[in-house]
Amino acid sequence: MKRVVLKLSGEALWSQSGGYDDELIISIAEQINKLIDRGMQISIVIGGGNYWRGRTGLSIDRCKSDQIGMLATVMNCIYVSEIFRLHNISTAILTPFVYSNMTEMFSKDLALSYLNEGRVVFFAGGTGHPFFSTDTAIALRAAEIEADYILLAKNIDGVYDSDPAKNPDARKYDTLKISEMVEKQLAVIDMTASVLCMENSIPLRVFSLKGENSILGAFEDDFDGTTVTVE
Repeated sequence: MKRVVLKLSGEALWSQSGGYDDELIISIAEQINKLIDRGMQISIVIGGGNYWRGRTGLSIDRCKSDQIGMLATVMNCIYVSEIFRLHNISTAILTPFVYSNMTEMFSKDLALSYLNEGRVVFFAGGTGHPFFSTDTAIALRAAEIEADYILLAKNIDGVYDSDPAKNPDARKYDTLKISEMVEKQLAVIDMTASVLCMENSIPLRVFSLKGENSILGAFEDDFDGTTVTVE
């Protein structure tokens, strides 16, 4: 595993008192720094749920609502990118639309060039189109840059056969085929993203962001989350 796309939840980066959880983001930066030192190529997609989720608010036009969500992801990427830069990590923020001088337009060649330079590349703005989630964006970018893995850092420590918050007997999977995940409708990622991963043979690792050095742990043989295979 050398080139990965890491998905972070915008809500997970938010502190209970409001505002960004800087301590958590610094911990992420420190882990990413260690991975870069090992020669790993890291790109990141961040959700926008801390600012805007789905059709938040009044029943406004779906396209406009989704555009607000895209901008929320850009704000998150700019903030996290700056924390990374303070910790001596070179970054680039790529978007699928022109965003003044704050980001650069995405292209596969540019993304790979930056990754080969050792930069962390943030894929902000989703796919640039309404009706597609950041799940779809991470699967799309992973396919485009030929990533070895998608890492899903969540508020839960893996994939379960039912909601562990509602079912105390819920069983966690150590490994799971992506076809089974789709068949059982486990909702780890949305259907469009699942199909993209299947068609492009991109496995996933699902784990809790809150665990100590959890991102580093996703690269270890004794990984304790859920590995979703494409075989």
